[in-house]
Amino acid sequence: MLTLGVAAQAAGTLLVSTPVYLIPLLHVRDGLSLSRAGTLAAAPTLGMVLTLVAWGALADRFGERWVIAGGLALTATFALAAAPAHGLVALGVLLGLGGAASASTNAASGRVVVGWFPRERRGLAMGLRQVSQPLGVAVAAVVVPPMAARYGPGGPLLLSAAVLAVLAVACAAGIRNPPRAAAGTDVEAPNPYRRDGFLWRVHAVSVLLVVPQFTLSTFGLVWLTVGLGWGGTAAGLLMGLSQFVGALGRIGVGALSDRVGSRVRVLRWVSVAGVAVLVALALTGTTGWAVGVGVVLVLATTVSVADNGLAFTSVAEAAGPRWSGKALGVQNTGQFIAASAVGPGVGALVTAVGFGWTIGLVALAPLAALPLVPRRDQHS
Repeated sequence: MLTLGVAAQAAGTLLVSTPVYLIPLLHVRDGLSLSRAGTLAAAPTLGMVLTLVAWGALADRFGERWVIAGGLALTATFALAAAPAHGLVALGVLLGLGGAASASTNAASGRVVVGWFPRERRGLAMGLRQVSQPLGVAVAAVVVPPMAARYGPGGPLLLSAAVLAVLAVACAAGIRNPPRAAAGTDVEAPNPYRRDGFLWRVHAVSVLLVVPQFTLSTFGLVWLTVGLGWGGTAAGLLMGLSQFVGALGRIGVGALSDRVGSRVRVLRWVSVAGVAVLVALALTGTTGWAVGVGVVLVLATTVSVADNGLAFTSVAEAAGPRWSGKALGVQNTGQFIAASAVGPGVGALVTAVGFGWTIGLVALAPLAALPLVPRRDQHS
């Protein structure tokens, strides 16, 4: 179940990330402005934001198996239709629909992990599941540029469609709904959002902690090359290394939460560490020490993604099997909305005060998250 869940979300991430790595081709070869190319790259994410909660509700009602398999099949269909598309509007609409369909794996694959793993192993399992996103991004980074250069934008989209179709069949054949998801399907479970503020607080913490994550992933490469004079190859390798180390960090903190028996306690530690490493990065950046910035940047990137699996697991456990799909949809929606604001907001800050001071100001986000972290875990 875990392997299929990871593969399913990685395949969805591959499609969502594909237009990002088409930007150089569209800009240089086709003369598309960076603003229009950036808008095209944002289309799949916009589609995801609009459908995450709906897919979660379907998973709550009908189970994970057909939501994941059906969503992958629908995503493959839109990717296949986008491959021969002509015109920016048509391509953007089809990519947006593909992103909307791919959102099915976000909430439903998390439910599979929570449902099939006992609580004392869920942290590690969810940490492994969270590797799916950097895995999909890494595959897109390696595969899309050379394929697009040789076959045009349609080449990578056809590849995504093929991968998605294969995984749709595999998930339909291999995924089984967890016993929790099948139990009590005719019983109306109470709304956990009306019980207390636990879920809202975890959502708010995640929104704040996603700010440094997307700040570093969006502007880290630009800072190294433009601000500190790194070569493009060296900077790209460092950013790739930071993604790999960050994936290992997600697994590590998940296992740590299993060991200490608390998600929110480790989440609090991650928030404290986030403030510390961002302040260290800001101080290192103001000195202009390129090597020091590179080392601290890898560490800061690792810490910035460490909260994702903890918060996901905590939300699913608190919401319970009849509400976890919707709750995970809300969790992802808030994060994606915050992430979409990072580009223009942090970009304006960099223009106004420079990279070093911007990172220092971004450290206020995990600082603000600290008092919002609940004191103890909650289970339904």
